[in-house]
Amino acid sequence: MVAATTVRAVNDMTARWVRETLGERGTVLTAAGVWPLLALLAGPSAGPARKELAEALGTDAEHAVREGCDLLAALDAADGVHAAAALWARRTLALHPEWLDGLPLDLHGELTADPAADQEAMDAWARRHTDGLIEQMPVQVTPDMLLVLASALLVRTTWVQPFREYPAQVAEGPWAGRELRALSRSGTEVEQVAVHDTPAGPLTAVRVAGDNGLDVHLLLGGPQTPGGEVLRHGVAALDGAYPTASGAELTEGGGPGLTVTTVPSYDGVPCFDLTATRFTVDGEHDLLKHAALFGLTAASDTSRGHFPGISEQPIAVSAARQTATATFGALGFRAAAVTVMPVAAGSVPPPPPYRAQQISARYDRPFGFLAVHRASGLVLVAGWVAEP
Repeated sequence: MVAATTVRAVNDMTARWVRETLGERGTVLTAAGVWPLLALLAGPSAGPARKELAEALGTDAEHAVREGCDLLAALDAADGVHAAAALWARRTLALHPEWLDGLPLDLHGELTADPAADQEAMDAWARRHTDGLIEQMPVQVTPDMLLVLASALLVRTTWVQPFREYPAQVAEGPWAGRELRALSRSGTEVEQVAVHDTPAGPLTAVRVAGDNGLDVHLLLGGPQTPGGEVLRHGVAALDGAYPTASGAELTEGGGPGLTVTTVPSYDGVPCFDLTATRFTVDGEHDLLKHAALFGLTAASDTSRGHFPGISEQPIAVSAARQTATATFGALGFRAAAVTVMPVAAGSVPPPPPYRAQQISARYDRPFGFLAVHRASGLVLVAGWVAEP
């Protein structure tokens, strides 16, 4: 199980990342893939880099390596999740065994004099640990790289209740006239829909349950609410940050994309209809463009060294990038990410006797999503669907 303090720290990084960087384009990202790498670097760091990394991680640098190792182990042990870390280093770079021996490495490779061969080896590792969803590393190997630290994260679940898929056309809104692959299902579990009263306005959240302890939360804010705010408040709502109405408490007009009515019923049991959009979104992220968010401002200053706990040779972070992808379909959800940090230097029935609540939710304009580990509340993947 992921420690509660680590869950809060990773989710906080997710919320800050989406708020600072998310624009109008669709994307997907995972702080759960970044946080362990930063933790593995924070422990052996010194000076301003150590202070910045600890602040970004939300933990003490002294314990960061252990916490990063624990998170990778907990992720890999979770049903439906695979996590791995790897390191490649020049033979000429003398690494301190105290740091190296404590790393939970799937692979400890060597950077050779052949960048093309090194690139192929790294790309193969990325493919192997993401079921081929990520085909290559998000950085190109260069002769000046001394060390490369990478993580891979794969998330998979099958819906407890599958969707029916069919072609549809949106009648109004920003997707009006667009063809899409609609996903639809109906059931009686009205508690899976909730409306959170956030500072940015009401936020509709629908939890789509997977069969292995993973859920995907679909998030819809007001038409003018920026995607970064939708996702940031969606993360906060996981921890009960806002007043919330759900299920039978909902009333007409209670949330974006919702219709709440009463209809004739044979048993009086409330029902919930969900219509969403099949999507695949990809993301490419240069973490150094937001170095302060990840505690990498000082660490990426190549005029000096910042990691005496890794090597006596002065080294600095020369790049930090992530490639991610996510697919939401009729049967389930799949997402993967690779993060890398190089160092460079029937018949007619009788009339129904009852009336029952009917809730309908439609996601037919831009919306957000969070893939969440149900037991811990850890956000594994966050993304924004801008196009149908």
